Order: sequence, then C-alpha cells, then structure tokens
Amino acid sequence: MLGSTHGTFTTDPRRAHVVACGELPPTAVHGRAVTADDLDVSGRPLHADVPDLDRFFRPESVAVIGASDAEGRPNTGITRQLLAWAERVGARLHPVHPTRHSVFGIPCFPSVADLPEQVDLAVLLVGDPLPVIEQLAEEKVRFAVAFASGFAETGEEGAAAQARLAAAVRRSGLRLLGPNTNLNAFEEFRDDLEGPAIALITQSGHQGRPVFTMQELGVRLSHWAPTGNEADLETADFISYFAERPEVGAIACYVEGLKDGRSFLLAADRAARRGVPVVAVKVGRTETGARMAASHTGKLTGADAVVDAAMRQFGVIRVDGLDELQDTSALLARARRPSADGVVVYSISGGTGAHFSDLASEHGLRLPTLSAAKQAELHQWIPEYLNVANPVDNGGHPVGDWRGRKIIDALLDDPEVGVLICPITGPFPPMSDKLAQDLVDAAEQTDKLVCVVWGSPVGTEDAYRHTLLGSSRVATFRTFANCITAVRAYLDHHRFTAAYRSPFDEAPRSPSPSFRKAQALMRPGQQLSEHAAKQLLRAYGIRVPREQLVTSAAAAVRAAGLVGYPVVMKASGPQLAHKTELGLVKVGLTSASQIRDAYRELTDIARYEGIALDGVLVCQMVEPGVEMVVGVTHDSLFGPTVTVGLGGVLVEVLNDAAVRVPPFGEDQAKTMLSELRGRALLDGVRGAPPADVDALVEVVLRVQRMALELGDDLAELDINPLMVLPRGQGAVALDALAVCR
Repeated sequence: MLGSTHGTFTTDPRRAHVVACGELPPTAVHGRAVTADDLDVSGRPLHADVPDLDRFFRPESVAVIGASDAEGRPNTGITRQLLAWAERVGARLHPVHPTRHSVFGIPCFPSVADLPEQVDLAVLLVGDPLPVIEQLAEEKVRFAVAFASGFAETGEEGAAAQARLAAAVRRSGLRLLGPNTNLNAFEEFRDDLEGPAIALITQSGHQGRPVFTMQELGVRLSHWAPTGNEADLETADFISYFAERPEVGAIACYVEGLKDGRSFLLAADRAARRGVPVVAVKVGRTETGARMAASHTGKLTGADAVVDAAMRQFGVIRVDGLDELQDTSALLARARRPSADGVVVYSISGGTGAHFSDLASEHGLRLPTLSAAKQAELHQWIPEYLNVANPVDNGGHPVGDWRGRKIIDALLDDPEVGVLICPITGPFPPMSDKLAQDLVDAAEQTDKLVCVVWGSPVGTEDAYRHTLLGSSRVATFRTFANCITAVRAYLDHHRFTAAYRSPFDEAPRSPSPSFRKAQALMRPGQQLSEHAAKQLLRAYGIRVPREQLVTSAAAAVRAAGLVGYPVVMKASGPQLAHKTELGLVKVGLTSASQIRDAYRELTDIARYEGIALDGVLVCQMVEPGVEMVVGVTHDSLFGPTVTVGLGGVLVEVLNDAAVRVPPFGEDQAKTMLSELRGRALLDGVRGAPPADVDALVEVVLRVQRMALELGDDLAELDINPLMVLPRGQGAVALDALAVCR
C-alpha cells in the first residue's frame, strides 16, 4: 500500500500524470487539497502529512466508553488508571455505560450522544469498536483508542474485521489508535527531569518497558505511542508528530511491521530535515522473525534488505536489541553536536584501553593518534613509559589526586577529539570513585561528549548509581558493545544530517520525454524480448550495443556487415530469460559462414525447445570491462526499488548488491557503490584500468527515473551485464530483461 491511509492518492502513473498536469480535480488529504507539488511523477505523496496529536496526548475532555467500577472486572482497572491519568493532564473524564448511573462517584452517561460536551478523546473499552465509531463521528470526537483484540493479528477473518474498522474510521474523520493496543500512552511520566526527551513508539507495548523505565536512571521521556495493529494511526504518524515537538531529542521505535513504506520514509525524511534522530528496532531480519512479526500484528514485514537500506537512506538508526535501543536513543537525545569525529580512549589499565580501542576501530570509530605536543603535555602527569598516543593509559595512580582532572581536561582540549570514552571495567575505590567524579565535573565544563563504560556486574556502587547516573552530561553504559554502537550512531547521525538534502525536494513531478517513448513500448502482462527491453533502455538514454534484429540468415550476414565484425548473435524472444544456458548465444563470430551457421543453430535450438522468437539479434562485440547489474524490482512495502551490484555470473555467486528506494540523488547512487564488497574492481585491480564510475552512476540514476515514471507498470527490470568500460568510455547494457505488469 503506497498511498496515504487518509485520502485517495493514486499509484496509477497514468492518472498521476493527469493529476499533476491539473487535468483532474485534486484529491483531499485530511481536508487539504493536493496539488502537483504534493505528488511525484508516479502519483505518490512527497510530504509527510503530520497529524495534530496535541489533543490526543493532552485532551481537555475524555470519554471512557464501557467504564466500570465493579470489582474484579478488567475494565475497572483500566478506568481507574484513566482517571488518574486524566487528573495528571488536567482533563475532564466522562464515563459512558448504558446501565450505570455513576462510576467511581462520577456521573455516568448512557451513550456518547448524551455527553455534556464535545470530547477530544474517546477510550473504547468494548469488544467490538466498530458500532461506536459512527456515534463518535456524529459527535465530532477527534480521537479514539481501541484496546480490543481479535483483528488482523488472528488471521484472515480478523483482517477482514480490521479492514471494516479502518474503512469506518476513514469515513468518520476521527483518528484511531489501535486496535489491539494498550494503556502505555497513559503512563505516568516523571516531570522532574530536564533536558531533551525520548519519545517512544512501540507496536508491542511490553517491548517499550525497558526504555520507559530509563526515567529511573534520570533519562527524560515525553510520550509513549503504543500503535498496536495500526488500523489508522501508525508509526509514521507519530514519527512525524514527534519530530516537530521541541522537547523531543530522539525518537525510539520498536517496529514489528511497517504498514506503509512510503509513509514511513516521508516521516523519516521529516525527522532528518529537523535533525531529530530516529532509532529503531525492526524485527523480521530472519524468516522466523518475519513470520512471528506477521502473526503478531498482521502486517507485512517487507524484504529485510530493502527495509535496512531504506532506513539507512533516510537516516534511521537501526539497532538489534532493546538494550541498544535504550542506550543509543538516550545518548542521541542528550548529547550536543560533535565538534570533531575523533575518539580518545582513556583508562587506568593498558589492557582495557587496548581491548576497547580494537573493538572501536573495528566498528568504524576514528581514534586519531595524539600529536607529539599533546603526548608531551600528558607525560607531565603520566609516567613516560606508558602509552599516551591513543588509547591513553595513565597507569592508575594519577586518577587518585589532582593529576586526574588535568589529564581529562587536556584530552578534551584537543581539537581532534570530539568524544572521550573511559572504560572502567570494575570498581576499585577510591580510585574509580575519584575518576568518575572527575569525569562528571569535566563533562559539565565542555560541549564534547564524555562516555563511561561501568563494567561492574553489580551496579550498586555509589560511583555508578549516584555520581555517573546522577549526571545528565555523562553518557554511561554497562557494556563495550553498546557504548561503541551508540557513539558510532551519534557521529553518523550528525554527519548525515549536516549533509542531508531531502530527495523528495528534487523528485520529478511530471514525466520526462523518455516516458512517452517508453510507454509505447510497454506490453501489459508480458515479458519483453531482449530487443524490446533494450529499446526501453534507449528511450531513457541508456547506451546499448549497435545491433539489428533479423529473421533470416541472409539478413544476419548483412547486419553483421553494418554492425561490424566480430559480432555476437543471440536468440530474441519474449519468454527468454536465460539464453546462455540453452546455448542461444554465440560470441566472436568473424565471417559470413559463421553467421549463417549460427543463425541456423540458434533457430533450430529454439524450435526444439518450443521457444517462440521474434528474431535473432546481431550485436556489436563490446570491449571487456567490469560487469555490473542494475535493476528494478517491486517491494511489497516500498514499491519500486533500484539495485546495483556485481554482474555477470558473479551476481548469483556473490550476491553483492546495494538497494535504494527512489527518489534518490547522485550522492546516494555513489554510496550504493561504496557498499559493495567488490567495489575495488571499479577502481582497477591487477593492472586493469579504473572503470567509468561516473557513467555507472548515470545509468543508476536513469534507471531510477524509469522506475519512478513507469511505476507499477514495470514489474521488473534487469540489466545484466552492464559493461562498465574504462574511465571516460561509458557503460553499455549488453543484455536486458523487462517484465510489464
């Protein structure tokens, strides 16, 4: 599903072009007219539609439908918790129940229509929320929460019930959280903590509990959105909303399945524009994990490689576990922008420093060698025989007196250092207590990031519980791995946002002249022959060999003379995907007799195999280069995706490819190449000249344009091999497969 959950965005490129040209009245999204600037060339939205959720989280009036005060009933406990929450947020709460006159001493109303005022939020404690939705719409209720289960998470019948509920919500104009959600949105948040906060989004409520309890460690949380089955409000809605909240320093997400890939990317784009980090655990990396996620929420999980690439493309920081989610989001919420990307490791143990430095370097952190002047300065307080180049080993004793703080200040004063990390593998009072206090005091005097890894398995020490956790400026971790993950995410995030340019700003709004040519070549429901697929590439300016399609041996000989010897001959037909395996390719033909023999052999094989041909291709032989593959496939969540990787036989042997979701620009195309394990082949190895990388990037961008404009009409495209010639000589598509939808 690529359109908005509210409104009628079309994914039909034909209709999209008409809308974009103003030939049809614009559709409406949440009451706002859609213009050409709101849609890309394929009719998909270019901007996140940010819901106004202020009255959801801070309503003035709340109706609890199905409220109860009867002991032993589940609704009673929920009603009691909602009463306490309403009092905290200053909301008036109205119980609704057809047979009760009061609930917990508060007057109770028989139906929504009898409420004394228009309410902002209705909490539905009923087994079937569908009949209530129309009543809420008549009373112009803005938001509703449905706790009931038994919907898409239970199978086909439940999915049908959820579809009916979602349709009723769309008609009503209200916004719904759930079904199959819980009370996490109405938790008690500490209001005595300062600084930027974490906003939490979870599909499974229990999975957010570790992040929520970080308040007990002094980390501020501002919101918790338990999205449940997402019949209406989804993860993307809350990301967009939280990204605009001034108190939110980071957004932490536990995602089981994305409801709408496009909406998620638009929300991530909004957060990236605002510089708000989004940290996510996305389950479904394995086949088993994907099945479990689908059975729990009833949603598609998407191909994980595409999900992973799409998140990186838009700056979403993907982590693997809840402990990483806690530590990474807490660091990103609270740390200031780095002044440098250099990391210095400081310890009271040479072995600890070396171990941590190895791990940090292996995971991509830059540990610059400190200058000779800086090392000489450090040796004023640290014995000469100890290493202070980075990591810095103080030998232990200096931390127990005035020298400890001098060393820390000197390290933080280095312009190449943006992060100081001090691993303390175990408590050794009073030495570790003094070190912790010096680190906290220094952190208060600097804008640079100070991190401590407290390695004690006990965690009850005063230096940890009070000194370190009592500081809002020191980032404290319990494991090396979590510290390294969080620091790398911190540096990567700020590097990413500093250079971020939204691809949606430059996405094409109207079709190119190439689209009209390509449109005439499409054959709905068919696979194109190689000849037709290459014509499609030509329409988008992608270079193919000189070639002619012939239907006789005599014509093949004439074509070879025009193309120029030596030539390649291939059978061409709409059902031919793997010609080489069938012997339907002949290479290096240099004479008329070879051409005639090859023509007869190719047509005989095709006749024997029962393959219909549209002819035989006589093709120019192209000089060798680096064989690559560039293609388009459709992902169930994100729609068209573009892939580039090593081609020829290597595409199946090495599976070395990078993927992106259009739109994207030249920088992302180059980044795709840098992700390939075989990237060095393009630079030239074993005496080979460097390949024309610029030409390869241009092909990737042209294929992306094709994917955007042809949209769902192009089910699959495979250029393999794309021969990338030496620098300055371009790239040539030697073979192509295209499937029309």
